[in-house]
Amino acid sequence: MNRNKENRHGHQAITTKGWKQSAGVRYALLFLFMLLFYFNLSPYLVPQTYDVKKGAVSEKTIEAPKQIFDEKATLAAQEKAAEAVEDIYTYVPLRGDQLVDQIFMRMDQLNQDDGVTMDDKIQIYRTEIPRKYDEYLEQFAKSNRGNSTYNDTLLDEMLSSAKEQRYTVPEETFYKIPKLTQDQLSEMRGVAMESVRKLMSEQLRDAETARTRVAELVNASTLTNRTAREIVQELARYAIMPNKFYDKESTNAARASARENTARVAIPEGEVIVAKGELITPEKYELLENAGLLQDRKTYWPQLGTLLLSILFVVVLFSYMAQSGGISGTKPKYGNPQLFMLLLIFLLNMIIMQIVSLPQSSTTAYVGYLAPVATGTMLIALLLDMHVAIVSSFLFAISGSIIFNTGRESLFDFDYGFVIAVVSFSAIFAVHRASQRSTILKAGIMASLFGSLSVLALQLLGEKIDQTQLIYSTGFAFASGLITAVLVIGIMPFFEVTFGILSALKLVELSSPNHPLLRKLLTETPGTYHHSVMVGNLSEAAAEAIGADGLLCRVGSFYHDIGKTKRPNYFIENQTNIENPHDFIEPKLSKSIIVAHARDGVEMLRGYNIPRPIRDIAEQHHGTTFLKFFYHKALKQAEEQGVEPDFTADDFRYPGPKAQSKEAAIVGIADCVEAAVRSLRKPTVEHIETMIHKIIKDRLDDNQFNECDLTMKELDKIAQTLKEAVIGIFHSRIEYPDDVKPKERLA
Repeated sequence: MNRNKENRHGHQAITTKGWKQSAGVRYALLFLFMLLFYFNLSPYLVPQTYDVKKGAVSEKTIEAPKQIFDEKATLAAQEKAAEAVEDIYTYVPLRGDQLVDQIFMRMDQLNQDDGVTMDDKIQIYRTEIPRKYDEYLEQFAKSNRGNSTYNDTLLDEMLSSAKEQRYTVPEETFYKIPKLTQDQLSEMRGVAMESVRKLMSEQLRDAETARTRVAELVNASTLTNRTAREIVQELARYAIMPNKFYDKESTNAARASARENTARVAIPEGEVIVAKGELITPEKYELLENAGLLQDRKTYWPQLGTLLLSILFVVVLFSYMAQSGGISGTKPKYGNPQLFMLLLIFLLNMIIMQIVSLPQSSTTAYVGYLAPVATGTMLIALLLDMHVAIVSSFLFAISGSIIFNTGRESLFDFDYGFVIAVVSFSAIFAVHRASQRSTILKAGIMASLFGSLSVLALQLLGEKIDQTQLIYSTGFAFASGLITAVLVIGIMPFFEVTFGILSALKLVELSSPNHPLLRKLLTETPGTYHHSVMVGNLSEAAAEAIGADGLLCRVGSFYHDIGKTKRPNYFIENQTNIENPHDFIEPKLSKSIIVAHARDGVEMLRGYNIPRPIRDIAEQHHGTTFLKFFYHKALKQAEEQGVEPDFTADDFRYPGPKAQSKEAAIVGIADCVEAAVRSLRKPTVEHIETMIHKIIKDRLDDNQFNECDLTMKELDKIAQTLKEAVIGIFHSRIEYPDDVKPKERLA
């Protein structure tokens, strides 16, 4: 029956061990990691599509998954803005008074020429005066083409409009001009030029409005001759031309600017595009089509991109874990339980980010800073490894920059990624090697401070500082760190109990003298308690010398002989003023009592839910070492009784198992060293050094280190460290050579 029970336990152990090292389970966990990343990121990277038909009734309400721009409405708004821009008319400084001056100069010259008949003069005036108007305009346009003052389109418009508004001088005026004397022409020139200059000082789009005022100005002048006034009026009307023209290029540029400055018509995120039961109009259908929300326009490239991104996340994370400690093999640093715990932490952190992102919108983007994203990285740093936590921080930062991205104009929001990275790194370095629960609170405060500073820096670097946004963002970032500390303190015990994780915080709690088992050890077996404390000091120093877990060795040493509390008087350190019970019992019984303390200790530790690594130290610190004293005592008794021994040397060995970890091996060595040094009456440095090397060599020759990964170099370092620690602890008892100076001896 007992054999069947042992077989069942053995089968259960094999099954459990197989699950922890199974390659199939490991690949399943990798696949779950990939699914975790994909389903958390796909809602933000893969647009949702709907099966709707033009002219049909929508079966569901369709909301904008992100800010959508209505291009058709935008074009209409742009055209409306362009139409609202009035035609632009540009002033061109044409000088009609110069044209008047040229005409009067020609009249003065021609009227004084007696060689030209009256009829010829009339004919010349009839031809030249109308031509001078066009010549002036052509000359002005020619001289201004090619410069930046007036564009060619404006000059062409000027020529066309001015010529179109040209005034026709009455025929009878040409008959009157040759009769004017030089004095009359001189007086008329001044009046005509002044009248034209005054009337054209205004901006004229229609020359006729100014021409109606010519008679008023001329009649108010100093001219008294009626004919002279009539001629001046006609020539002044002729010289007046428009000076403000339609500028097509400027108008087009202004309308183009109005189009560009018109804001795009946007449908904000979450706004209903089509309500349930609403008719899908061509305009609504086109809007859904342009937004990529139609199922028949669906493309699978975003899904593929999200899948590849998720695979890259998994590759980055597990490539680092494989190189830094291994995730496969007989003794992986990160076994399947650790991978499963890491998966749960990632799931927890992703759920936290998803929950915080629910109330977030483009107007309340600062809500994202409230997410306690450092929760995952702090848990990983405390329960697994600081370096894995750093790699995870990068993945959390990238994921957060996608989840909290409210603009959606790009895949990532740098602000959130930067803040998450800063908060995570500050939390990791603050909580690294934490030995008290209060350290987590301090790490949360550090995360609050650095998170607030990073948010403040980003807000101050913005183009426009919004005080409300600044206050909310900074305040939420500060609150995030405090929430992180509360969550980590509350969640850590779940992972410690569920996965048997022995964190530094848990180790410090277990090292408290107030623990029931340590109080029991102190009150019932004070000698064993003192021995355990000494072993703890020695093993911690040796472990830290080779990079092993010194705190685990110290706490494991406190509990490694807890099984001796069942029969305390059978162990020499507790035999004060009493006879040794082993002197009165059979060697086999003595051996059974001695080796039982390891098994009894494991049962007691299991009853108090002490984590597995400490139970392993209690079970493995003796390995399968040989109890020489009782073996030789049994041989001597058999020889004295004259009988053949019915036992072998293997019957006087500890049942094991051998040390499976560096820490268990170190505690075993320190246990022997402390007991051996305590047994020396007059220890010397040479005796101690020889004794330590002998203990290590005996265990090495006995193959006690075959199942742990201690190297010869590490064993030498352990021996040297133990020698120095023993000398420091038992300094007052050690005899030094006579040539050692008193000061050196005191040191």
